Amino acid sequence: MVPLFYSLDEYAQQGVSGGPGKEGIPAIDTPQFVSARSAESFLRPEDIVFGVVLNNDIKAYPQKILVWHEIVNDRLGHEKVSVTYCPLTGTAMGFKRGETTFGVSGRLVNSNLLMYDRATNSYWPQILGTAVSGPFKGKSLEEFSVIWTTWGRWKQRYPETAVLSENTGYIRNYHRDPYGSYHPLSGYYAKGSSLLFPVLHRDRRFDSKAVVLGARTREGAIAFKKHSLRAKKIMEGSLGDKQYTAVYDPVLDTGYLYKNPDGKRFIYEKGHYTHADRQWEARELPLEKVNAFDAMWFAWVAFYPKTDTYE
Repeated sequence: MVPLFYSLDEYAQQGVSGGPGKEGIPAIDTPQFVSARSAESFLRPEDIVFGVVLNNDIKAYPQKILVWHEIVNDRLGHEKVSVTYCPLTGTAMGFKRGETTFGVSGRLVNSNLLMYDRATNSYWPQILGTAVSGPFKGKSLEEFSVIWTTWGRWKQRYPETAVLSENTGYIRNYHRDPYGSYHPLSGYYAKGSSLLFPVLHRDRRFDSKAVVLGARTREGAIAFKKHSLRAKKIMEGSLGDKQYTAVYDPVLDTGYLYKNPDGKRFIYEKGHYTHADRQWEARELPLEKVNAFDAMWFAWVAFYPKTDTYE
């Protein structure tokens, strides 16, 4: 279970309507996929995709589609999963869903997508991954890594990837983002732009829309400013007496976080990390990886106000 800085009831009471009603934003329940070559017809190299590698499946979920649906109920190998995206908090996360499927409740907590499972009607804030109401109240979902990157970068590393098709069964303009643009950065996503909904906690250590690479462990919450990680390549941090190392992946423009109990020192050189005369890519350091994901700072700190930060 992730660390909780408020009671489950406080999170539940914080829920507000985001505008559309329950299922007003339709999840994709029967996703169709196309090859990387076919995806070239609707994706530009700079378009954001959410990449997943799990159970020998490699898939990319375009942000331009997810911004209209927020949840894809899918399978990766034998696993039934939900790949989720909240445009208001800039978070893409994957969950193992068991026999249920997830839908969009139309409500928000700290501006974050409030999912509900259709089997029990329990409500789950995406960033928390823990039910705040319903029969599963207090239970946490098992997560897996979702990489926020661009189509050009993902295709370079995984040319055999499958890509979520625009053939979703719904009529939407998948070439218009209702919140703004990531290329160039504008609208709701831009630095200094206003929040749309109330949050439990505000913190001005970073700009509200700055992106952090955040993780939660039994010891608490930790976040690295992504702009700093991109520049430094390696950043060290701690939670209590536990040491962590964050590294930058220049191919995917993403970061990974590892537990580093022995304080091993790595050196970055030409896209690789070296320790004791051995060399690794960022995604495969010989340490225990911790699930970490990108988030807008205001949303991360609203859920985890006692976060230890590094920049």
